Amino acid sequence: MTASPKPSARTTIDSRPWRGAQREYDLFKELTVGIIVVGVLVLGLAGIAGSPDEPSVTLKSWASAAPNDFVATAASELAGTSGTATYGPPYSSTTGATQTLGPLDLQSLSGQRIPIDPARAFVTRPLGTLHLAGSALTTWNTATPATRTAWATAYSDALAKAPGARPSAVKAGNYGPAPALTAAVLAAARSGSLDGAIQSEGGFFNTDFTRSILFLGDGAYFPALAATQHLTGDQWGVMNETGNYPGQSWLWLFSFWYQVPVIGALPNADLVVVGIMLLLTVLLALVPLIPGLRSLPTWIPIHRLIWRDYYRRR
Repeated sequence: MTASPKPSARTTIDSRPWRGAQREYDLFKELTVGIIVVGVLVLGLAGIAGSPDEPSVTLKSWASAAPNDFVATAASELAGTSGTATYGPPYSSTTGATQTLGPLDLQSLSGQRIPIDPARAFVTRPLGTLHLAGSALTTWNTATPATRTAWATAYSDALAKAPGARPSAVKAGNYGPAPALTAAVLAAARSGSLDGAIQSEGGFFNTDFTRSILFLGDGAYFPALAATQHLTGDQWGVMNETGNYPGQSWLWLFSFWYQVPVIGALPNADLVVVGIMLLLTVLLALVPLIPGLRSLPTWIPIHRLIWRDYYRRR
Protein backbone atom coordinates (compact mmCIF):
# COMPACT_ATOMS: atom_id res chain seq x y z
CA MET A 1 0.00 0.00 0.00
CA THR A 2 1.57 3.26 -1.07
CA ALA A 3 1.66 6.26 1.19
CA SER A 4 -0.36 9.30 0.09
CA PRO A 5 1.76 12.23 -1.03
CA LYS A 6 2.51 14.82 1.58
CA PRO A 7 0.48 18.00 0.90
CA SER A 8 2.57 20.89 -0.32
CA ALA A 9 2.84 24.18 1.53
CA ARG A 10 0.76 25.84 -1.18
CA THR A 11 -2.04 23.28 -0.78
CA THR A 12 -1.97 23.73 2.98
CA ILE A 13 -2.24 27.52 2.70
CA ASP A 14 -5.05 27.32 0.13
CA SER A 15 -7.09 25.07 2.37
CA ARG A 16 -6.87 27.35 5.41
CA PRO A 17 -9.94 29.42 6.20
CA TRP A 18 -9.62 33.17 5.65
CA ARG A 19 -9.28 35.01 8.97
CA GLY A 20 -8.53 38.48 7.61
CA ALA A 21 -10.82 41.46 7.26
CA GLN A 22 -14.07 41.01 5.34
CA ARG A 23 -16.66 43.37 3.92
CA GLU A 24 -19.81 43.09 1.87
CA TYR A 25 -19.54 43.51 -1.87
CA ASP A 26 -22.53 44.79 -3.83
CA LEU A 27 -21.97 44.06 -7.52
CA PHE A 28 -25.16 45.86 -8.61
CA LYS A 29 -24.20 48.97 -6.67
CA GLU A 30 -20.72 49.02 -8.23
CA LEU A 31 -22.19 48.52 -11.70
CA THR A 32 -24.60 51.42 -11.12
CA VAL A 33 -21.82 53.73 -9.94
CA GLY A 34 -19.43 52.66 -12.67
CA ILE A 35 -21.81 53.16 -15.57
CA ILE A 36 -24.46 55.69 -14.60
CA VAL A 37 -22.76 57.95 -12.07
CA VAL A 38 -19.38 58.02 -13.80
CA GLY A 39 -21.04 58.34 -17.21
CA VAL A 40 -23.09 61.38 -16.12
CA LEU A 41 -20.00 62.91 -14.50
CA VAL A 42 -17.90 62.42 -17.67
CA LEU A 43 -20.56 63.85 -19.95
CA GLY A 44 -21.09 66.83 -17.63
CA LEU A 45 -17.38 67.64 -17.41
CA ALA A 46 -17.01 67.18 -21.17
CA GLY A 47 -19.79 69.70 -21.74
CA ILE A 48 -18.21 72.21 -19.34
CA ALA A 49 -14.48 71.78 -19.96
CA GLY A 50 -14.25 69.69 -23.13
CA SER A 51 -12.23 70.70 -26.16
CA PRO A 52 -14.25 72.63 -28.75
CA ASP A 53 -15.32 70.67 -31.79
CA GLU A 54 -14.14 73.20 -34.35
CA PRO A 55 -14.71 72.53 -38.07
CA SER A 56 -11.64 71.68 -40.11
CA VAL A 57 -9.79 74.64 -41.60
CA THR A 58 -9.40 74.24 -45.35
CA LEU A 59 -8.01 76.32 -48.18
CA LYS A 60 -11.60 76.98 -49.20
CA SER A 61 -12.57 78.37 -45.78
CA TRP A 62 -9.39 80.47 -45.72
CA ALA A 63 -9.98 81.93 -49.20
CA SER A 64 -13.60 82.68 -48.34
CA ALA A 65 -12.91 84.28 -44.94
CA ALA A 66 -9.69 86.17 -45.74
CA PRO A 67 -9.20 86.48 -49.53
CA ASN A 68 -6.68 89.34 -49.26
CA ASP A 69 -4.47 87.33 -46.92
CA PHE A 70 -4.76 84.33 -49.24
CA VAL A 71 -3.60 86.35 -52.28
CA ALA A 72 -0.73 87.92 -50.32
CA THR A 73 0.39 84.47 -49.16
CA ALA A 74 0.20 83.05 -52.68
CA ALA A 75 2.34 85.97 -53.90
CA SER A 76 4.94 85.25 -51.21
CA GLU A 77 5.01 81.60 -52.30
CA LEU A 78 5.75 82.73 -55.88
CA ALA A 79 8.43 85.13 -54.62
CA GLY A 80 10.09 82.50 -52.42
CA THR A 81 9.76 84.63 -49.28
CA SER A 82 7.15 82.60 -47.38
CA GLY A 83 7.81 80.69 -44.18
CA THR A 84 7.91 77.37 -46.00
CA ALA A 85 10.32 78.66 -48.64
CA THR A 86 12.78 79.92 -46.01
CA TYR A 87 12.28 77.20 -43.38
CA GLY A 88 15.23 75.01 -44.29
CA PRO A 89 15.37 71.22 -43.86
CA PRO A 90 13.37 69.08 -44.32
CA TYR A 91 11.55 71.28 -46.88
CA SER A 92 14.30 73.40 -48.41
CA SER A 93 18.04 73.94 -48.26
CA THR A 94 17.91 77.59 -47.21
CA THR A 95 21.30 78.67 -45.88
CA GLY A 96 21.33 79.77 -42.23
CA ALA A 97 17.74 78.74 -41.56
CA THR A 98 18.51 75.83 -39.25
CA GLN A 99 18.56 75.81 -35.46
CA THR A 100 21.85 74.70 -33.94
CA LEU A 101 23.07 73.83 -30.48
CA GLY A 102 26.71 74.89 -30.55
CA PRO A 103 28.33 72.90 -33.39
CA LEU A 104 25.41 70.45 -33.44
CA ASP A 105 23.06 70.96 -36.41
CA LEU A 106 20.48 68.19 -36.13
CA GLN A 107 18.08 69.87 -38.54
CA SER A 108 20.60 69.67 -41.38
CA LEU A 109 21.50 66.10 -40.50
CA SER A 110 17.96 65.03 -41.39
CA GLY A 111 18.45 66.41 -44.90
CA GLN A 112 15.83 67.72 -47.31
CA ARG A 113 13.56 64.70 -46.86
CA ILE A 114 10.36 66.49 -47.95
CA PRO A 115 11.52 68.80 -50.75
CA ILE A 116 8.87 71.43 -51.47
CA ASP A 117 9.04 74.20 -54.04
CA PRO A 118 6.25 76.45 -52.67
CA ALA A 119 5.61 78.30 -55.94
CA ARG A 120 5.16 75.04 -57.81
CA ALA A 121 3.49 73.01 -55.05
CA PHE A 122 0.96 75.64 -53.95
CA VAL A 123 0.29 77.68 -57.09
CA THR A 124 1.51 76.64 -60.52
CA ARG A 125 1.15 72.85 -60.38
CA PRO A 126 -2.42 72.96 -58.94
CA LEU A 127 -3.39 75.49 -61.60
CA GLY A 128 -1.95 73.21 -64.25
CA THR A 129 -3.86 70.25 -62.80
CA LEU A 130 -7.08 72.25 -62.87
CA HIS A 131 -6.35 73.73 -66.32
CA LEU A 132 -6.64 77.31 -65.06
CA ALA A 133 -4.76 80.52 -65.99
CA GLY A 134 -3.41 78.89 -69.16
CA SER A 135 -1.66 81.85 -70.81
CA ALA A 136 -0.45 83.33 -67.51
CA LEU A 137 0.88 79.94 -66.48
CA THR A 138 2.69 79.53 -69.79
CA THR A 139 4.28 82.95 -69.45
CA TRP A 140 5.44 82.10 -65.94
CA ASN A 141 6.84 78.69 -66.84
CA THR A 142 8.81 80.02 -69.83
CA ALA A 143 10.38 82.93 -67.91
CA THR A 144 13.78 82.68 -66.21
CA PRO A 145 13.91 82.11 -62.43
CA ALA A 146 15.29 85.64 -61.92
CA THR A 147 12.42 87.16 -63.90
CA ARG A 148 9.84 85.14 -61.97
CA THR A 149 11.32 86.26 -58.66
CA ALA A 150 11.34 89.90 -59.77
CA TRP A 151 7.68 89.75 -60.85
CA ALA A 152 6.47 88.02 -57.69
CA THR A 153 8.58 90.12 -55.32
CA ALA A 154 7.34 93.36 -56.88
CA TYR A 155 3.74 92.20 -56.64
CA SER A 156 4.13 90.96 -53.06
CA ASP A 157 5.64 94.32 -52.03
CA ALA A 158 2.85 96.20 -53.84
CA LEU A 159 0.20 94.16 -52.02
CA ALA A 160 1.80 95.00 -48.68
CA LYS A 161 1.58 98.72 -49.50
CA ALA A 162 -1.98 98.63 -50.88
CA PRO A 163 -4.82 99.84 -48.61
CA GLY A 164 -6.15 96.81 -46.76
CA ALA A 165 -3.76 94.65 -48.82
CA ARG A 166 -6.49 94.53 -51.46
CA PRO A 167 -5.38 93.26 -54.88
CA SER A 168 -7.77 95.73 -56.49
CA ALA A 169 -5.93 98.60 -54.81
CA VAL A 170 -2.44 97.65 -56.03
CA LYS A 171 -0.74 100.33 -58.09
CA ALA A 172 0.26 99.52 -61.65
CA GLY A 173 3.66 97.93 -62.09
CA ASN A 174 5.67 95.25 -63.82
CA TYR A 175 4.24 92.19 -62.10
CA GLY A 176 4.12 89.87 -65.09
CA PRO A 177 1.55 87.06 -64.69
CA ALA A 178 1.76 87.10 -60.86
CA PRO A 179 -1.61 88.92 -60.37
CA ALA A 180 -3.36 86.55 -62.78
CA LEU A 181 -1.86 83.47 -61.11
CA THR A 182 -2.81 84.55 -57.59
CA ALA A 183 -6.32 85.50 -58.73
CA ALA A 184 -6.75 82.11 -60.40
CA VAL A 185 -5.52 80.19 -57.37
CA LEU A 186 -7.87 82.25 -55.17
CA ALA A 187 -10.81 81.32 -57.41
CA ALA A 188 -9.79 77.66 -57.29
CA ALA A 189 -9.58 77.77 -53.49
CA ARG A 190 -13.00 79.42 -53.17
CA SER A 191 -14.56 76.73 -55.34
CA GLY A 192 -13.01 74.01 -53.15
CA SER A 193 -11.00 72.47 -55.98
CA LEU A 194 -7.60 73.68 -54.74
CA ASP A 195 -7.70 71.45 -51.64
CA GLY A 196 -8.08 68.38 -53.81
CA ALA A 197 -5.53 69.55 -56.38
CA ILE A 198 -2.81 70.05 -53.79
CA GLN A 199 -3.73 66.84 -51.98
CA SER A 200 -3.53 64.85 -55.21
CA GLU A 201 0.15 65.79 -55.55
CA GLY A 202 0.90 63.03 -53.03
CA GLY A 203 -0.80 60.36 -55.13
CA PHE A 204 -4.12 58.55 -54.99
CA PHE A 205 -5.64 58.02 -51.50
CA ASN A 206 -3.09 60.39 -50.04
CA THR A 207 -3.60 61.10 -46.32
CA ASP A 208 -0.55 63.35 -45.93
CA PHE A 209 -1.77 66.94 -45.49
CA THR A 210 1.71 68.43 -45.08
CA ARG A 211 1.50 70.68 -48.15
CA SER A 212 -1.93 72.11 -47.31
CA ILE A 213 -0.95 72.74 -43.69
CA LEU A 214 2.27 74.47 -44.70
CA PHE A 215 0.37 76.70 -47.13
CA LEU A 216 -2.14 77.57 -44.39
CA GLY A 217 0.63 78.27 -41.90
CA ASP A 218 2.35 80.72 -44.24
CA GLY A 219 -0.63 83.08 -44.09
CA ALA A 220 -1.95 85.19 -41.22
CA TYR A 221 -5.43 83.62 -41.11
CA PHE A 222 -4.50 80.24 -39.64
CA PRO A 223 -2.21 81.61 -36.88
CA ALA A 224 -4.98 84.10 -35.97
CA LEU A 225 -7.39 81.20 -35.44
CA ALA A 226 -4.83 79.54 -33.18
CA ALA A 227 -4.42 82.75 -31.17
CA THR A 228 -8.19 82.98 -30.73
CA GLN A 229 -8.22 79.45 -29.26
CA HIS A 230 -5.16 80.26 -27.08
CA LEU A 231 -3.07 77.67 -28.91
CA THR A 232 0.05 79.65 -29.82
CA GLY A 233 3.39 78.94 -28.19
CA ASP A 234 3.32 81.97 -25.90
CA GLN A 235 -0.25 81.18 -24.79
CA TRP A 236 0.61 77.71 -23.53
CA GLY A 237 -2.34 76.04 -25.20
CA VAL A 238 -2.98 72.56 -26.55
CA MET A 239 -6.16 71.05 -27.96
CA ASN A 240 -7.30 67.46 -28.19
CA GLU A 241 -8.46 67.30 -31.78
CA THR A 242 -11.64 65.41 -32.63
CA GLY A 243 -10.78 62.12 -34.30
CA ASN A 244 -7.04 62.23 -33.55
CA TYR A 245 -6.81 60.40 -30.21
CA PRO A 246 -4.88 61.05 -28.03
CA GLY A 247 -4.47 64.40 -29.80
CA GLN A 248 -2.09 66.98 -28.45
CA SER A 249 -2.64 66.60 -24.69
CA TRP A 250 0.75 64.93 -24.32
CA LEU A 251 2.40 68.11 -25.62
CA TRP A 252 1.79 70.01 -22.37
CA LEU A 253 5.23 69.11 -21.04
CA PHE A 254 6.92 70.29 -24.25
CA SER A 255 4.88 73.49 -24.14
CA PHE A 256 5.84 74.08 -20.49
CA TRP A 257 9.51 74.63 -21.31
CA TYR A 258 8.70 77.36 -23.83
CA GLN A 259 7.12 79.36 -21.00
CA VAL A 260 10.45 79.55 -19.18
CA PRO A 261 11.69 83.00 -20.30
CA VAL A 262 15.33 81.94 -20.60
CA ILE A 263 14.38 79.08 -22.94
CA GLY A 264 11.48 80.64 -24.82
CA ALA A 265 13.59 83.62 -25.93
CA LEU A 266 16.33 81.48 -27.48
CA PRO A 267 16.56 81.40 -31.29
CA ASN A 268 17.08 77.63 -31.05
CA ALA A 269 14.35 77.03 -28.46
CA ASP A 270 12.93 74.06 -30.38
CA LEU A 271 16.22 72.21 -30.27
CA VAL A 272 16.79 73.05 -26.60
CA VAL A 273 13.31 71.82 -25.62
CA VAL A 274 13.75 68.58 -27.56
CA GLY A 275 17.10 68.08 -25.80
CA ILE A 276 15.53 68.63 -22.39
CA MET A 277 12.76 66.15 -23.15
CA LEU A 278 15.26 63.54 -24.34
CA LEU A 279 17.24 63.97 -21.12
CA LEU A 280 14.09 63.64 -18.97
CA THR A 281 13.06 60.53 -20.91
CA VAL A 282 16.45 58.91 -20.29
CA LEU A 283 16.26 59.80 -16.59
CA LEU A 284 12.79 58.27 -16.35
CA ALA A 285 13.98 55.06 -18.00
CA LEU A 286 16.97 54.85 -15.63
CA VAL A 287 15.11 55.62 -12.38
CA PRO A 288 15.61 52.06 -11.01
CA LEU A 289 19.37 52.35 -11.57
CA ILE A 290 20.11 55.85 -10.24
CA PRO A 291 21.03 55.91 -6.53
CA GLY A 292 19.07 58.49 -4.61
CA LEU A 293 16.46 58.94 -7.31
CA ARG A 294 15.25 55.36 -6.91
CA SER A 295 14.91 55.94 -3.17
CA LEU A 296 12.40 58.79 -3.53
CA PRO A 297 9.40 56.52 -2.74
CA THR A 298 11.04 55.71 0.60
CA TRP A 299 11.61 59.36 1.45
CA ILE A 300 8.26 60.54 0.10
CA PRO A 301 5.92 57.64 0.96
CA ILE A 302 2.91 58.68 -1.11
CA HIS A 303 2.19 55.00 -1.69
CA ARG A 304 1.42 54.61 2.02
CA LEU A 305 -1.31 57.22 1.66
CA ILE A 306 -2.80 55.46 -1.36
CA TRP A 307 -2.66 52.01 0.29
CA ARG A 308 -3.42 53.28 3.79
CA ASP A 309 -5.86 50.44 4.59
CA TYR A 310 -3.15 47.87 3.97
CA TYR A 311 -0.51 49.66 6.03
CA ARG A 312 -3.03 50.31 8.85
CA ARG A 313 -3.65 46.59 9.18
CA ARG A 314 0.07 45.92 9.24
